[in-house]
Amino acid sequence: MSEEFPAIQGGGSLILAWQIRNKRVLVVGGGEVAAGRILNVLNADAKVTVISPRSGLNPEVVHRIEKGQVTYHDRKFEPSDLDNVDMVLTAIDDPATSTVIWKLCKERKIAANIADVPPECDFYFGSVHRDGPLQIMVSTNGNGPKLASIVRKQIAANLPVDIGAAVQKVGMLRKKLRKVAPDVEEGPKRMGWMSRVCEEWSLEELVEMDEEDMDRLLGFYKPNTVPTFEEVRLGDAAEELAFDGSFGWWI
Repeated sequence: MSEEFPAIQGGGSLILAWQIRNKRVLVVGGGEVAAGRILNVLNADAKVTVISPRSGLNPEVVHRIEKGQVTYHDRKFEPSDLDNVDMVLTAIDDPATSTVIWKLCKERKIAANIADVPPECDFYFGSVHRDGPLQIMVSTNGNGPKLASIVRKQIAANLPVDIGAAVQKVGMLRKKLRKVAPDVEEGPKRMGWMSRVCEEWSLEELVEMDEEDMDRLLGFYKPNTVPTFEEVRLGDAAEELAFDGSFGWWI
């Protein structure tokens, strides 16, 4: 019986989409690596503070400061910088100071990432492909950042153009479905029907889907069927439907 279940591999990380909107993130360092870290957390709508002597700032970090996208302090790290902080990212060429920061974070139970020192990291930054709401991260668990980038590019190259738009449209379809079938007890059916749409329609078809297609498609929810994209787009099936104003289209 045990062979029917996945084997435990171990040595991995729990990859999550960490919501840090309005969380206070401290970045210690201002070089190229710090610039990448800053962009990552700004994209997640965090409130970012950068600590670094001005002489060590990367042009991109200077740009973030000048645009007011981060709070900046022109000096070296001080322990008091950890007051009222939710996350710490260090990217400095000073292993001793990095280790001190790491230990202070452990004492205060603050999640931290010490660049290029995997043992001193609560989490890793992977190589991320971003297309609108779609984010795909490849992680090597700190073993090979460059390889992660190569794998990520290969994955992205095989995705349909504008796949992010498909994700947005699926989100819109889900919202429309909730209006068509708002009752709590409809939850399992809604989830199952949406899953079938995503499985039976190709990614390219989801990219091409427009709002009129969505409205036609929703007519098949009550009978719990999923027509093909061609049937919805051509309207062949719609001609066989009657309209029930209390719910929507039904067969």
